[in-house]
Amino acid sequence: MRRGVHKPPEPDDPLCCCEYVDRKGGRSHVAACCCDCEDLDEACDRWLKREAQKPDSLSRVADSVADRLRVPWLKGAKRVDLSLLPPLVLLPVLLRIAALHVLLGVVVLTALPGMVLWYYYFTHRKKGRTLFFLSLALFSLAYMYFLFVTEIVPRGDVTSAQLATVTTGVILTLISLVRTKRGPGYVRPRPSDTHSTVTYHGPLPDKDSAHLNGARHQVVIANRGAALEHAANGEAVEAGPQQTDSKRRNWCPCCKLVRPPRAGHCRICSACVQRLDHHCVWINSCVGQANHRSFLMTLLLFLLTSLYGISLVLRTVCPRQNVLFALLYCPGVYSQYSSALCFTCAWYSSMVTGGLLHLLLLQVINVSYNVTEREARLALRDKTGRTLLWGLVIDTGVYSQGFRHNWAHFLTMADHLEQSSSPAFTELV
Repeated sequence: MRRGVHKPPEPDDPLCCCEYVDRKGGRSHVAACCCDCEDLDEACDRWLKREAQKPDSLSRVADSVADRLRVPWLKGAKRVDLSLLPPLVLLPVLLRIAALHVLLGVVVLTALPGMVLWYYYFTHRKKGRTLFFLSLALFSLAYMYFLFVTEIVPRGDVTSAQLATVTTGVILTLISLVRTKRGPGYVRPRPSDTHSTVTYHGPLPDKDSAHLNGARHQVVIANRGAALEHAANGEAVEAGPQQTDSKRRNWCPCCKLVRPPRAGHCRICSACVQRLDHHCVWINSCVGQANHRSFLMTLLLFLLTSLYGISLVLRTVCPRQNVLFALLYCPGVYSQYSSALCFTCAWYSSMVTGGLLHLLLLQVINVSYNVTEREARLALRDKTGRTLLWGLVIDTGVYSQGFRHNWAHFLTMADHLEQSSSPAFTELV
């Protein structure tokens, strides 16, 4: 069924809760999700006629489905990311299948990390953002806590104090995650580097209008490596050769701005981040100067809560075994499905905890040497760093000032974040 071409929303006509701006810039409604399906109609016609599909036919159909899958929200319907759904379905199904038999448990717990790694390299190669890993992390935490409350606590082996400790750990982990998600500290154009600012009230041709939802957005045009600098009295003075060369080296052609030292451009977020460490898929955000400290706190809180919860589960389902060896030998655990499910979840949590423990160890080493993950990779590529302990430690020797000063700098760097915001002009300056 085809409809007339949608008109873009007027500035004075706001969207209702069920309306949205589609990827073509037109105004649409969630009830009309099955209308105007030209991409799907064309693909079906070619399939019925046994004709070859166009190279971008399937991607266009997938984009249309993803664009129309929305839920009503204030000031316009919000898109539901399809990558959120697989963990909500696959994780409980696979864990319950693994609890049926020990051989099924071995197969599932071996294949599950392989599937996650395959999806990671698939999305990493395309340099696209996905909510799959964030959904998997949050749902794993929620599902493990749900099974702990419904399967372990009713057996009477967990005291109220132990339950309160686990609950407090989960809550503190989520609070720390929210603080980490506030932002890594994006680099904003400085007024001295800004040439002009243009405000658009419609979607740009190369942008997905579903993310804009009709909101206005600004494009800042900056000077590349300007040869003039403003002195303290406001007069323009000529910049020196070294300063000009430094600006040219730190110039970002994608963001059209001059980056401060140690900043980097993330191709996944399409933004420059101050003191960029890496892009973490588990939080769907970059780790930078503003949130690096809270990122480490999130890892530490999760690991402590997970280790304590795993020990309580193993003491309940394997009471006669030592906690350190219960994962390797727990006779009779598969005789009861509830115990087998808890034992399988303990194995799954141990695998996740082991991976995050390795990540935390690398982060602690990098902070001790005052080097970021991005700088360590560049040093390995350019062969300018010194490797220790079989490559576990990479010392660039550029910013390190000793163990004590490095940690003092790390703990206080978020307080000295450069607060440079975009110009507030809404017209051409």
